[in-house]
Amino acid sequence: MGEAIVHVNGVDLCTETFGAPGEPPILLVSGMAASMDWWDTDLCRRLALGGRHVIRYDLRDTGRSVTYPPGAPGYTGDDLIDDAVGLIDLLAGGRAHIVGISMGGAIAQHVAIDHPERVATLTLVSTSTGPDDDLPRMEERIEAAFADPAPEPDWSDPEAVVDHLVEGQRLFAGPDAFDEAYVRGIVRQAVARTIDMESTAKNHAVVKGSGATRHRLGEVTAPTLVIHGGADPFFPPGHAVMLAREINRAQLLMLDGVGHEPLPPSTWDIVVPALLGHTATPTG
Repeated sequence: MGEAIVHVNGVDLCTETFGAPGEPPILLVSGMAASMDWWDTDLCRRLALGGRHVIRYDLRDTGRSVTYPPGAPGYTGDDLIDDAVGLIDLLAGGRAHIVGISMGGAIAQHVAIDHPERVATLTLVSTSTGPDDDLPRMEERIEAAFADPAPEPDWSDPEAVVDHLVEGQRLFAGPDAFDEAYVRGIVRQAVARTIDMESTAKNHAVVKGSGATRHRLGEVTAPTLVIHGGADPFFPPGHAVMLAREINRAQLLMLDGVGHEPLPPSTWDIVVPALLGHTATPTG
């Protein structure tokens, strides 16, 4: 229990675990520009109470993990994948249930495809394989926000950064699901823990990717659960339907009214039993 800095894949990453080490391990992989704070502590505890050893961590350039200058990440998408593999080896005995959200879902796909022996089960949350002609486009308001982004905050002013990030989260939330007080609490916690929020905000977006996975989804052998918001404006639900269709025997859990956002507490009574059921397979 508690945060720890571990040396993996040549860098220092900040991790935190919940539950007994002897229980089946679940590795939680965050999305773009998201520290492990977005895997809510209470959600992690509920999974641990269900008999799981839960591992969350700060991706590079988030939280207290290794950080690079803003706009100049010294790593690639392949390094982020190798970080996850290294954590599975170090903290999970070489095999884990892996749960990835958004960009973390892309990382999880690569781990499942290229390192199948490390993955007992795969859970993909609010993610995709990327844009494709037969997949629905992001909503126009999201495209407009990317084309004309909000002005940067003063990165030296924590409260200005908090306000900026909260408004960014509002944009991606479901139409009736945004709990500003809850989101503000998570954001404030993340900002307080993070070495350099400007690097967090900028660096993942310019990291060289690891290639599309759609043509390789048939190689996924791990039992797969796809969890997706029914009101996701960034990856509309058709992306989840595609994943569930093209990954062999994958199951789909659609969350009504939820957007492209960390799993809100209102979903936990559905999500936690689903994750515990899905990860009941032994990892040994």
